[in-house]
Amino acid sequence: MNVLLLYPRFPKSFWSFEKTLALVNRKAMLPPLGLVTVAAILPQEWNFKLVDRNVRQVTEAEWAWADLVILSAMIVQKEDLLEQIQEAKWRGKRVAVGGPYPTALPGEVKAAGADYLILDEGEITLPMFVVAIAQGDQTGIFRSGGEKPDVTETPIPCFDLLEFDAYSEMAVQFSRGCPFQCEFCDIIVLYGRKPRTKTPEQLLAELERLYELGWRRSIFMVDDNFIGNKRNVKLLLKELQPWMVEHRYPFSFATEASVDLAKDQELMDAMVACNFGSVFLGIETPDEESLSLTQKYQNTRDSLSDSVQAIVRSGLRVMAGFIIGFDGEKPGAGSRIVKFVEQTTIPTALFSMLQALPDTALWHRLKKEGRLRSDNSNGNQTVLMNFVPTRPLEDIAREYVEAFWELYEPKRFLDRTYRHFLLLGEATYPKKGKSAKKKVDWIAIRALLTICWRQGVVRDTRWQFWRNLYNMARLNPGGLSSYLSVCAQIEHFVEYREIVRREIEAQVEEFLRQEGDRQREAVQA
Repeated sequence: MNVLLLYPRFPKSFWSFEKTLALVNRKAMLPPLGLVTVAAILPQEWNFKLVDRNVRQVTEAEWAWADLVILSAMIVQKEDLLEQIQEAKWRGKRVAVGGPYPTALPGEVKAAGADYLILDEGEITLPMFVVAIAQGDQTGIFRSGGEKPDVTETPIPCFDLLEFDAYSEMAVQFSRGCPFQCEFCDIIVLYGRKPRTKTPEQLLAELERLYELGWRRSIFMVDDNFIGNKRNVKLLLKELQPWMVEHRYPFSFATEASVDLAKDQELMDAMVACNFGSVFLGIETPDEESLSLTQKYQNTRDSLSDSVQAIVRSGLRVMAGFIIGFDGEKPGAGSRIVKFVEQTTIPTALFSMLQALPDTALWHRLKKEGRLRSDNSNGNQTVLMNFVPTRPLEDIAREYVEAFWELYEPKRFLDRTYRHFLLLGEATYPKKGKSAKKKVDWIAIRALLTICWRQGVVRDTRWQFWRNLYNMARLNPGGLSSYLSVCAQIEHFVEYREIVRREIEAQVEEFLRQEGDRQREAVQA
């Protein structure tokens, strides 16, 4: 059986970073970890090829070679997923699909022509699919019936299928699930509220495999809440730290975690000792009433600004997510988010309008209240809310666009980044000893020169850029490389904030036109 593993394209988004990645000749931020895990679970006598459409196109030879095409996608990849299903069917291929989007909205992928729907978590449903294939079944829908797999049985992903040079970071997963109950979150719907973790030995075997294959850059732990099971995370870090020392710190790590990380200094210190450099926090909003309403109680127990400061001063760069449009939200929410981001010096602030994702508690509540405008969302930052909010949609959209514009004004972004790295310079980091002599990286040198030219010569950030760079070299020399890599993000955001404003304003104009038409029709009736 020749299996073509196909990963759909992402639209241009907050995290796509095309212009930033181009500086270092990378095509995408992260590889499709789900598909290389699928390859490891399926029969090893099958033959596999993987094409990530964020990296390159499928060749005619690859289409001709394939007996079966397997696709996996998140909801933001919906458009290209549906197109690729149709393309594969036009070529006479059998098509199987899985992942978060097909699991949430199976009817849409079935309507597009998919033959096999491998839903929920693959450790359970992929073996069902293999049996069906062996029996000669031409179609099938495979579900776990609510059962969650034991991830300690998950094999090492087939990392060798990936084109390493195409990616900025590698991806591994330690846990699935989150103990909290945020109303808008689909993670607890997909993976449950009881975090399941791999064993430390299991994860170290994955890292060892990446080391053998020659990976020596950043690794993102894609857990939706890395510290959901703190006991097991501490056991992992206890084993990881000597492994990192023995291998002379070949990787740096980043991950996602809940804000209560700030309450556990032991855990933060252990992460830093293992060369974790950054963490993404779901802050959502500084408005406590909105946090309580959406059941994100873990963000209301302590000062959010104090929590961010504690995490940064421990040595972890903070990225954070923010949302506008919660029920009962008071006017000015966008400005309050900007103020919070500036005060806490968070450089990279993911900012979105609230979306009701399929099958979440929010989606069910709004559907019951008759407030859903659409049954699904593409999850991107360039779309209006898919439900009727409690204050005028056009007001929320205006605040959103204005806040996004302010957050990624180049001078403000570089100032936040500089202040953030000064705080990071107060932390204590592991002594890594002398590293092996590295070859001259001409790509990195070219990227540095490009950043210096654009930010230090062309733009009106020039004086700020050189002053900050001088002070960083003096006050936090160990963080200089990471500092410049974050500064490079503005190359993406300068363009992306234009896209956000243009697309949101166009959608608001169309929304108001439709509302006006409806009101006129109602009057005439």
